[in-house]
Amino acid sequence: MQSQPANATQAKDRHYMQLGHSLARLARAIGQTADLSEMMKTNLDAMRVLSASHAAQFMTVAMELNHDDDDDDRRE
Repeated sequence: MQSQPANATQAKDRHYMQLGHSLARLARAIGQTADLSEMMKTNLDAMRVLSASHAAQFMTVAMELNHDDDDDDRRE
């Protein structure tokens, strides 16, 4: 009869240990997710700056090309 409570206690202890390991893995995964989210924010900010720069370049080129077209139309 005494082996039943000891086995139950051991099983409970084993389950608590497994739960502790699972919570530790979860905490590490949450930390990694936070780090990756911060990295993504940095990358998105860099992409925003790059896209603004490219948009300005495209608008400048378009303005120059349109300006040349206007000059050609006036000459004709």
